[in-house]
Formats: sequence, structure tokens, C-alpha cells
Amino acid sequence: MLDLSVLVNNFTFLIVQGLLGLGGFTGGTLRLAVPAIVLGFVFGIFVGLARLARARAISLPATLYVEFFRGVPLVMVIFWIWFIVPQLLRVPIPEYGVALTAFVIFEAAYFGEIVRAGIQSVPRGQVEAATALGLTRAQTMRFVVLPQAIRNMVPSLVTQMIVLFKDTSLASIIGYVDLTKAAQIVNNREIRPFELYLFIAVVYWVCTYSMSQVARRFERRPA
Repeated sequence: MLDLSVLVNNFTFLIVQGLLGLGGFTGGTLRLAVPAIVLGFVFGIFVGLARLARARAISLPATLYVEFFRGVPLVMVIFWIWFIVPQLLRVPIPEYGVALTAFVIFEAAYFGEIVRAGIQSVPRGQVEAATALGLTRAQTMRFVVLPQAIRNMVPSLVTQMIVLFKDTSLASIIGYVDLTKAAQIVNNREIRPFELYLFIAVVYWVCTYSMSQVARRFERRPA
């Protein structure tokens, strides 16, 4: 029989601290996911643009970066930053800094490919028309190409953001107290794995489903 009292008694710890990151420690799924999505996407824009650069000195490093990080598991990147970087810098890095850095570096490779594909999906005629109007290459990219490309990217961007949101649970392996780690801590004390892990599965589903619904509304908006 389900014992929902374990959820009621630990709701504040699970949701307010584990999910939202509000409390006396630097934890929280959203506290990690939101800046990781924003920074990863911003970095990904530069990676995607670099991939499309005509100069090989720019496009080649960007291509190697994308292919490398798309070919290694995220958990390995987390371990690299957790174990290797502090030794190289000779300074300790907190769990939040490690997790955020790993997610931004890793996800930027995927966001970069989405940006590249989105830009290439814009009809060539749009660029030619902008050039005919006297816009520079930078102005054409900013005012003509990127607005259309971002709209084309929405489905892929949201899918990647959902993947990133769920992958934040991997940060628990280095002790970062996200929703998954919070459930583990409570379960070690209460020994109610079914109720706790069913609950966090529902929370993850609600968050990701909400993200997909917002994206669908954005797609249906008139251009």
C-alpha cells in the first residue's frame, strides 16, 4: 500500500530545495537546468556559426569540438571536470560549478548542431534579398536569418532542452543535491523507494510536458 505521508513530510525538502534549489545549500534541479539551458544555447549559437564559417581556422576547431563532445558520454565529462580540472587549476570547484560547467560545455555541442541546421534551413533567397537591400553579412544574419532559423529550430531545441533537464539527475553522482539526490537522501532514511521515485518521475514528467506544450504554442504563433 502506498504511504503518501513520506511525501507530505518531506515535500519541502524534495520540491523547495531538491527541485527549485531554495534553501541552505547550492542544490536544485531548476537552479542547474535553467542557466545550463540558457548558457548552453548562447554558447551553441557561436559554435553553430563557427561551423558555418568560411575560414577553416574557425570551422575546423568548431567541428572537432562538436564531434568530440557528441561522441563521449555526459557522465564522463562530469567526472573530468570533477577530478581533473581542480588538479590543473589547483583550486577546489564546488559541485554546482562542476555540474554547470559540464552541462554547458557538453550541451553546447548539440545546440550548435541545431543552430547550424536551423540556419541552413533558411532559403537562400532570403539572404540574397537582404544583400540586395544593402545589409551587411552580420546584419543579414541578425535580422533576417536567425529569426527565421530560430523558429525552425524550436522542435529540436525543446527536445534537447528536455533531454538536458532530465540529464541534470546525473549531477547527483558528484553529490549535487538535485531532485533525484534529494529523493535518495529521503529514501535512505525512510526506506520508501516506490513512493519517492514514483513521485519524482511524476515531477519530471510534469516539467517536461509543460515545456513541450509551451513549445507547441510558440510554433503555432503566426510568423
